[in-house]
Amino acid sequence: MSEKEKLSGAELINPYGETDHKGEQVEQMFDSIAPAYDFMNTAMTFGLHRYWRNRALKAAAKRCASPSDILDIATGTGDVAFHLAANHPMAAVTGVDLSHGMLDIAKRKVKEMPEEIRRRIAFEQGDSLALQFGNGSFDLVTVAYGVRNFEHLRQGLDEMYRVLRKGGTLCIIELSVPANPVLRFGYNIYSRHIIPFIGRLVSGDSRAYAYLPESIAAAPQRNDLTAILRETGFRDCEWTSLTLGAVTYYLARK
Repeated sequence: MSEKEKLSGAELINPYGETDHKGEQVEQMFDSIAPAYDFMNTAMTFGLHRYWRNRALKAAAKRCASPSDILDIATGTGDVAFHLAANHPMAAVTGVDLSHGMLDIAKRKVKEMPEEIRRRIAFEQGDSLALQFGNGSFDLVTVAYGVRNFEHLRQGLDEMYRVLRKGGTLCIIELSVPANPVLRFGYNIYSRHIIPFIGRLVSGDSRAYAYLPESIAAAPQRNDLTAILRETGFRDCEWTSLTLGAVTYYLARK
């Protein structure tokens, strides 16, 4: 069986076609849209991405109340990492991302943070499928809007499991398709037509925001992703959908 034949779901959806591996294309895509990323996040979610983040991370904090080491995978421009650092004042927070363009923005932001935050947060370029951290390095691992971009989903989940300490918590936040057919109809119009149009105007990348709904639709969601988490070895797995099913967060324990 060829490498491509082993892929499934969102693993088969590439931003720019089949010329390169998905990881390389994802890195290229986020480098391209980095200057517009924060604006587009706010515009296309009507600011709800902050509510989604807060709900998910609050739930994660109930499971992992006093983490000393936190890893934020696919950290992007650092939104989740900064929130974690502010809400866990005793924790060291590391943000990892493939895209140097996104990390450049995160590093500019951190310079404007209070010293108390700056000394506890670090950003590194790295591959989520081959994390450069030892086994059991973190109490809490988070990934927001990143797992559907993994070239190999199970490999990425294996790495999260590996770097978590025993008893540690995983929190995944991911966009999802509403289960209700009526809501799904409106969602499809918005995600497949309006968002790509606005994204093309703002970012100049004609494919990035067309890739977005395609990868969301193809990715395992809710019970399907929870089942994969259990197969990876995680326990106490649960999911919660927000805003009529447009986003879902997942919690699990090592």
